[in-house]
Amino acid sequence: MPAWTQPRAAPPSLLPAVAGVIVVVLGLPVFLLAGWRVAGWALGAVLWLGSEALGAVLARAQGRTGNLAAAGVVAFGMLFRAIVVMAVVFAVAVSDKWLGLAAALTYAAGYSATLGLSLIAYYTGPKAGVASR
Repeated sequence: MPAWTQPRAAPPSLLPAVAGVIVVVLGLPVFLLAGWRVAGWALGAVLWLGSEALGAVLARAQGRTGNLAAAGVVAFGMLFRAIVVMAVVFAVAVSDKWLGLAAALTYAAGYSATLGLSLIAYYTGPKAGVASR
């Protein structure tokens, strides 16, 4: 069986979150040097931070219980956080396209850093059911 199809243990989420914070924070000097509106960066940063906070709460709730209802709540919550971010960015972009674009780029940069490091940690981590060395 190929290595990428084997189930693995959930990776720790602290390092990917820190990477996302670094990328979002490093976006501020880019906005300032480029002369872009800082409000777009701030909106994207708040959306990313809120989404990560909700994800952390949901991950904690998922680990506490093992029943099917809790899994449904977590799944709905994960979907809901993505829909809320999209709705806010869309609403802002309708009123001010450049502000919406700036917020979307900031959010996407933080999300991409977090997701990328999470994937690397997952695929380089131990297989499910195997103790790490």
